[in-house]
Amino acid sequence: MAIIKPFRALRPPRELADRVAALPYDVMSVAEARQMAAGNPCSFLHVSRPEIDLAPEIDPHSEPVYRKGRENLERFIGERVLVQDERECYYVYRQRMGAITQTGLVVCAGVDDYESGVIKKHELTRADKEEDRVRHIDLLDANDEPVFYTCRSVPEINALIAGVTAGEPEYDFVATDGVAHTFWVIRDRAAIDRLTALFAAIPTLYVADGHHRSAAASRVRGARKAGNPTHSGAEEYNFFLTVIFPDAELHIMPYNRVVKDLNGLSIAEFMAKVAFRFEIAPAASSPLEPVGRHQFGMFLDGKWYELTPKEESFNEHDAVARLDVSILQDNLLSPVLGIRNPRTDQRIHFVGGIRGTAELERLVNSGEYEVAFVLYPTSIGELMELADADKIMPPKSTWFEPKLRSGLFVHLLS
Repeated sequence: MAIIKPFRALRPPRELADRVAALPYDVMSVAEARQMAAGNPCSFLHVSRPEIDLAPEIDPHSEPVYRKGRENLERFIGERVLVQDERECYYVYRQRMGAITQTGLVVCAGVDDYESGVIKKHELTRADKEEDRVRHIDLLDANDEPVFYTCRSVPEINALIAGVTAGEPEYDFVATDGVAHTFWVIRDRAAIDRLTALFAAIPTLYVADGHHRSAAASRVRGARKAGNPTHSGAEEYNFFLTVIFPDAELHIMPYNRVVKDLNGLSIAEFMAKVAFRFEIAPAASSPLEPVGRHQFGMFLDGKWYELTPKEESFNEHDAVARLDVSILQDNLLSPVLGIRNPRTDQRIHFVGGIRGTAELERLVNSGEYEVAFVLYPTSIGELMELADADKIMPPKSTWFEPKLRSGLFVHLLS
């Protein structure tokens, strides 16, 4: 069963919400973060990406950066840019991006559920990224950015949330990228208790986005538990900030790939090797946007091609092997381009689908990369199927949009 609990969110006053809200720390470069926060002392990037307030040459994983994040959070509290609610609440967070609408419940999830497997994972974490989040969260003494979870839809939960969203929102604004953000506070104790009970009947939650933050929450709890002789299990560090969305509302975009070189092959040699396992045809449209599973677009030497894997190149009955990200990795990236471990190989770069095929063309045309691949997105059903089987997807299999904004709610650990 899934244990959730309400919490006293640290959040901006209504009139500051749009100025505080920021994109997640890991979807931008340092230079982009500096530009986004320029002229806005209330931007939450001063907390989530505190290196923007230090010298450009500083190591973003050094102790002064983590301490600056804590200093900036304390400044936000002192200046009432962020104010803590007086009592524990649940919150509802809705995002609208064009025709896409997703509405989630903001809660604290339990580290115990993460460690026991009630919360299912589908990706491995990178040690360096996990360590970065551990140090950031521990020194900040807060979960400053939520983890993005999903679960199978429950009609009564949906009805309760629909009742909340029929009321007056606490925040309602459109960000500069055109994504609308609306936020409600659930203060009613009966509604809080009912939601808690309904989630306790749900057997599984799934990590959609935020494996490193989840793992970091577990490690921070472990360290604090070990250092607390009166540990009871009720301390705030036993829980971490989460937004849970029903599976039917989530929108996954592809996570595309670009590669720096052709592994010492000429274009003709490369195409010949690809043809062993793929049917290759000039793209019927430029750029090529895959319209179904097992269709890939490839941009090389100024031209788009359609790649279709040959039947014998993968096992359609294997839940991992039949993923398009696996087909590309197992039949092209590894055997042809020599990228054995995409988690660590510096020759490959991953491009979120929100940036579009124009970004792939730009990267290849710039000369920095030699070839690009566009994929059909992994489905939420595929993600849940693999997680239920305790299997792991290849890295960078999913890109969720719209992204949760940071700074609208923070969970203090002590």
